[in-house]
Amino acid sequence: MRIHSSLLVTAVLATASVRGLAAQDRLRSLSVEGAITEAVQNNLALLAERANLSVADAASITARLRPNPVLSASAESLDWLGTGFDTANAAGPPQYSVRVDVPFERGGKRDIRIDVADQKRRLADAQFAESVRRLKLDVAIASIDVLEAKAKLTLAEDNLQSLNRLVQLNEQRLASGAIPQLEVTRSRVAMLQYRSAVRTAQLAVSEARLKLLPLLGKQPDDIPVDIDDRLGIMPSAAPALPALQQAAQARPDLLALRTDQARSVADLRLEQAQGKVDYTLGAEYRREQGVNGKGNMLGFFVSVPLPFSNRNQGEIARAEAEHEKAGRSVRAGETAVAGEVAAAYQEFESARSLLADIEQDLLAPTQEARASVTYVYQAGATSLLDVLDAQRAFNDTMDTYYSAQAAYRRAQARLSLTVNKDVLP
Repeated sequence: MRIHSSLLVTAVLATASVRGLAAQDRLRSLSVEGAITEAVQNNLALLAERANLSVADAASITARLRPNPVLSASAESLDWLGTGFDTANAAGPPQYSVRVDVPFERGGKRDIRIDVADQKRRLADAQFAESVRRLKLDVAIASIDVLEAKAKLTLAEDNLQSLNRLVQLNEQRLASGAIPQLEVTRSRVAMLQYRSAVRTAQLAVSEARLKLLPLLGKQPDDIPVDIDDRLGIMPSAAPALPALQQAAQARPDLLALRTDQARSVADLRLEQAQGKVDYTLGAEYRREQGVNGKGNMLGFFVSVPLPFSNRNQGEIARAEAEHEKAGRSVRAGETAVAGEVAAAYQEFESARSLLADIEQDLLAPTQEARASVTYVYQAGATSLLDVLDAQRAFNDTMDTYYSAQAAYRRAQARLSLTVNKDVLP
C-alpha cells in the first residue's frame, strides 16, 4: 500500500512539473510593484468594493433633495345619478377644487441628512483605501512566495546537477575499478532523491503562481504570471518605533473608524431632528357652479401631527448606542493598530538580524566546505558519505537562507503597509 501511495505522489508531482514547464513558455513577467499595480486595477473584489463609492454618491444626491409638494384635485356633488339639480330640491351645486400642499421640514433635517451622507461617502472612501492596502499586502506576499519558490527550485536544480556530475564521476571510476558498485548505487540513490526534490520545487512554483492569479483578477486558465524580481536585497534598518506608530495613525482603517464615529454623531442629530414635527401648508381653489349662480373660493390649510406617542424615541436610542459603540471601536482600533505596528516592527528586526547572521556566518563556510569535500572526493581521499553530508549541509543552509530572504521581504512589506507606506523595494 505504501509503494502504491508513493508511486501516486510521484506521478502527481511529475504531471504538475510537466504542466509547469509547459506553462513557462507563455509566462507573463511582472515586478512586485507591477503586480501590485495590476491587482489594484483589476482585482475583482476591489472592483466590487469600488461600487460602494457610487452607492454613497447616490445617497448624497438623495439627501440633498427637498420634499415634493402634493397636488390634489377633486370634483364633488356631481349630478351623475340623474337627480336633477334645481331650485326646488336645492341639491348641489357641483364643486370643483384644486389643492396644493407643501411640507416644511423643521430642525434642519435636510442639512443634517447632507452631513450624514457626506460622512458615509468619506467612510466609503476610507474603507476602499483599506481594501487597497490589504490587497497590496496580499499581492506583495504572494509575489515574494513566487520568488522564494523560484529560488528554491534553482537550488534544487543546482543540487541535481552536482549529483549528476558525481554519478558520472563514479561511473568512470567504477569502469576503472577504483570503487565498488555499491558506491555508484549510493550516488544514484542520492541523485534520484534530489530529482524528486526538483519536481516538488517545480510544483511549489506552479502553486505560487496560481495563487497570485486571482489577486490580479485573472482566471486559473489565464496566462500564468511570473515575478521577475530579486529575492535578496540589502537589509535596511527600520525607522524608530514611535515614528512608525505615529505614521500608523493615518491608516485608512483607523480613518474609517473615526469617520464612522463622526457619522454616528450626525446620525444622532438627524434622529433627534426627526423627533420634531413638520408642518404642511396647503392652498385650495374651489369653484361652485349651481342653478342659483357660480362662485370661486380660496382656502388655506395647516396640518401638524400631534406627537403624543411617537417622538422617534427608539431611533434616538439606537443612534446613541451606535455613537457609543463607534467611540469604543475607535479606541479599540487604535490599540490594535499600535500592537500590530509593534509586532510588525519586531518581526522585521528579527528577520533582518537572522538574514544578516546567515550572510555573515554561514554562506561562505558552507560553500567552501562543499567545494573542498567534493574536490577531495574526486581525488579519492574521502568517502561518498562525507560528500553527501557536505551537500546536505549546503542544501539546508541555502534553503534556510532563501527562507530568511523571503521572510525579510515579507516582514518589510508587512511593516511598510502596516503604516500605510509604499516603500517596497
